[in-house]
Order: sequence, then structure tokens, then C-alpha cells
Amino acid sequence: MQGHVNLKPLFHRDKECIGIYYSKDPVINNAISKGAGAKWSRTNQCWWIPLTKENYDKLILTLKGKAQIKNDALRQYLSDKKKKNETVVIPFITNKKTEKQSPLVTRNEAILYNGSRIHAINAHVLPAMKQRLRLKAYSESTIKTYLGEMTQLLLTLKNIPADDLTQEHLKRYFVFCFEKLRLTENTLHSRINALKFYYEQVLGREKFFWDIPRPKRPLLMPKLLNESEIAKLFNALSNRKHKAMLFTAYSAGLRVSEIVNLRLGDIDSKRMQILVQRAKGKKDRYVNLSPLLLDILRKYIKESNPRPKEFLFESDQTHTAYPARTVQQIFSNAKHKAGIRKVVGIHSLRHSFATHLLDKGTDIRYIKDLLGHFNIKTTERYLHVSKKQLVNIISPFDDLWKKEAIDW
Repeated sequence: MQGHVNLKPLFHRDKECIGIYYSKDPVINNAISKGAGAKWSRTNQCWWIPLTKENYDKLILTLKGKAQIKNDALRQYLSDKKKKNETVVIPFITNKKTEKQSPLVTRNEAILYNGSRIHAINAHVLPAMKQRLRLKAYSESTIKTYLGEMTQLLLTLKNIPADDLTQEHLKRYFVFCFEKLRLTENTLHSRINALKFYYEQVLGREKFFWDIPRPKRPLLMPKLLNESEIAKLFNALSNRKHKAMLFTAYSAGLRVSEIVNLRLGDIDSKRMQILVQRAKGKKDRYVNLSPLLLDILRKYIKESNPRPKEFLFESDQTHTAYPARTVQQIFSNAKHKAGIRKVVGIHSLRHSFATHLLDKGTDIRYIKDLLGHFNIKTTERYLHVSKKQLVNIISPFDDLWKKEAIDW
């Protein structure tokens, strides 16, 4: 007498699978585990295989003559899924010609790319884009950002070919992103840049984005800490390595990516300079090395166990450069411990460095070079937050009060 095997839809580790349920039978058990290559799930207390036609056919063939198959639940799941996919609505697509599918690709077919389920009709997009980005030597952070933004478009498109989109489709998509998804202006700029790269640099569509308007960026002032707050922040740190990191960030006006990538050889005590290599825009620059900071760094290195060998700030566990995220968390913890309620991140130390130099009378052109800005207009933002000129401006309200024209 043959045993019974029940096949059901199963989501395991965020993937569509076939759950295999049956009464204990050594013959069936051996066939499923070895013949069909199934794996056991302790959580679901069943065997499972990925939900593909190839795996299903292999399982049925393996169990032929050994068990009776019941797959009603699985068939119902696939039927419901097919109906759902056939009625999918893309909010910014109205051109029926664009919605027509390739006869070689089924609507249910999809691939996984970095954890995202991309329809097979668009399987080539991200690999082609990644290859082009690497060939043009874009930074890893830019590559990650561009691929992430392109992925969001492909997830929205589902089974519509991305290569068939027109300028009008993309215009409507960006309106959809702003009005429905409520993306900020900065995020929308990143998404436009990513899509512009794909359609112009990968597909070679000349001036494809020429007529697509960009949202106006909000004019935001740099967020900074005053000198008293910075002193509280530093004093809230007890770990010497953590102190040295934030001291270096403020003393030299460095970005977090520049802090973690500093090497021992970048500290030039003879010329009293720090070499910042391949910073934003792949640009090298020198910044001043404070004598006080040099003394602190020497003490930090001497006290370190183990001592850093390559990078100035190395992880004790991996002996590699500190992750930028860890340094950001160190800043955040110190800020909360110091009782600072301003909504600022570690980049505020760089803003504070620039603003405090302006307050002390440093020429803005020197500050531009220290910060590594390409354009002086980027540095001029700090003129709006420097108090150097503002302290000499007297409010007209003060004049009225002194003339006793108003009372309290």
C-alpha cells in the first residue's frame, strides 16, 4: 500500500517553496531527501524544495510508484497567483503597446537579484548597469545607490520591459514617485541620476533625459554644533580610540569615509599634514595636522593593543578599517550621552569645523581647499551660518527698546 504525500505552497526564508508533508515512511523519506534533493525545515516541520517547474517534475518522478501525490493546495495557489499577475496595474503605464509581453517570457517567471524578485524580462538590466558603472570607475557607494534606485523601478514595473519605456513613461513615473511614494527631493534626484545613467550610458539613448525636469532642491543650511556642545560630546566618550576618531574628524574637517580610510602613512609629522587619498570625486588633498592632534594620535597608537598596522583606526577583531556605520554609531551614542538634542550626525563635525574657522576669520578660499570642495559656492553655504558678521548687526527692535519707545 502506497503512502500519501501532500504538496502545499510554503514561504521559507522569504522564498516561494513547495512544502512536502507525509506520514513517516522510510522509503518516501529516502526518495524525498536523496532523490529529489529536498531540505528539512525545523520551523515548518516538513521537507521543502524551491518552487520551480523543474524541481516539481523531479519530485513527481522520484515519488512515482512510491506514494500517492495530493497537490490541490499547490495548484490552487499557482492558479490564484496567475490571475493576480494577469490583472497587475502599473500606475504610470497607460500605453497598451508597451504593456504587451514577449511571447518567450511567462508572466510568473522571476529571478532573485540581491534579495529582490525581478521579472525575467528585466533580468539583464541590473547586471548590465553594474558592469557599465564599474567600467566607468564609479565609486562603490554610487554603484550601490544607482543599482538600488533602478531596482525600485524594476519592482514597480513587474513584467513590463524597462527597455521599452519612453520619456513620457518616465515623466509619469517620477510624478508617481513624488506624489504617491512621497520621495524627498534629494532621493528623487538620486533616482533620476540612476535612470539617466541606464538609459543614456547603458542603452545609449542620446539626450534621453533632456526634457525631463528635475525637482528644485530645498536650500538647507548645514547643521552644526557650537563649541560648548562639541566639548560635551567629546567628554562623553571614554574609549580612547573613539575619542581619537572624533577628534580627527573635527580637527581636520573630514568626512566619515575619509576617517575610516586614513592610513598610518597618511600622517606626515614632518610637514604637519594629513593626506586624504581618493576622497569624494576621487580627489586627493592635504589638510593641516594640528600639533595637539598629532600628540593625541601618538598616545592612542602607543596605548593600542594590538597596535594598528595599516589603517590609523583598525578593528580589534578583523584588523581592517573601521566600518563607517560603526563610527556613525559612536557619534550617535556620544551625542545622546552628552544630552545633545539637535538632530545631527557625524557630518556635523565637518560643518562645525568650517563654520568655526569662518568665525575666527579664516579666508573662505582656504576653507574650500581644506574641505576638498570643487566649487567655492559649496563652501559659501557656511557664510549663512557663521556668526562673525551677524554679531555686529543690531536688530531694529533693540533700537526701539533703547529709545524707550516701547515697554513691557
